[in-house]
Amino acid sequence: FLYPDRIVIGADTDRCAAVLREIYAPLVEGTYYMRPDAIPRPDRAQIPPPLIATSAKSAELIKHASNAFLAMKISFINAVASICESVGANVQQVCKGIGTDARIGPRFLNPGIGYGGSCFPKDLMAFRAVARESGYDFRLLDEVMRINEEQRARFIRKVRSALWTLRGKKLGVLGLAFKGGTDDIRESPAILLIKSLLQEGCEIRAYDPAAHERAKEVLNSGVSLTVSAYDAAHDVDALLILTEWEEFAALDLVRLRSEMKYPIVIDGRNLYDPEVMAAAGFTYYSVGRSAASPEPTPTNAIQPGKKIRS
Repeated sequence: FLYPDRIVIGADTDRCAAVLREIYAPLVEGTYYMRPDAIPRPDRAQIPPPLIATSAKSAELIKHASNAFLAMKISFINAVASICESVGANVQQVCKGIGTDARIGPRFLNPGIGYGGSCFPKDLMAFRAVARESGYDFRLLDEVMRINEEQRARFIRKVRSALWTLRGKKLGVLGLAFKGGTDDIRESPAILLIKSLLQEGCEIRAYDPAAHERAKEVLNSGVSLTVSAYDAAHDVDALLILTEWEEFAALDLVRLRSEMKYPIVIDGRNLYDPEVMAAAGFTYYSVGRSAASPEPTPTNAIQPGKKIRS
């Protein structure tokens, strides 16, 4: 909020525009940034940010269209990830190739389990409603939402395929918030997936660094909230990574494996390198990349001191 890319004010009278300019003056004039030590400045921040004055209707459409475009970018790369899985390509490599094009950029090219939160779902539906009321059939928005829902369904199928069945399985879940760095669970893909897994007969052990209190309001007794990621992994049939918290990308893999009943990790956020996970003894599934498994131990391996007959 303190370092916006731009400030858009929508006003249909000079008086309204003047009031809004006064409200945002500390950001526009740069007076808010007198203490950069108190408010860390992001590397890409533009100070002061550009102020764009429009009509009220234009400002509303800017909000809806901006979030719809970002959601479209997420659904697009998730669709690309699905194709990558089918043809054996690596979506991370594809993302790098796409994102280095200056016309596209790397932001929001992060395949996963879909978008959520309080903005994208709401603004997409609002934008679609505005389009319909105006007489325009904006079917692209319908497809963005369909792909987002399908991405969660694909993840459920991936979990089922890894375990053969879901009923009676004990699953560890890392992440409840809709993204890392927040306790917001509104329209969280993690919460929606957990509810689907509960309906399939799974038992869930879940951990999130910030969202436990909010999660308690929407999850039933089939979910045990734990005190750490390792506790969530204790004696589980598989571990699911559903939110991209930094601490989930820096786990002690030896300790993690020792906690689990079966070393199966299904990563909905692509936090780990498949080769690293396989080397650590995990069967590892992610989004848009081939599954990885530990190298099998030869059954006829030569034991120490064993002689070879010629």
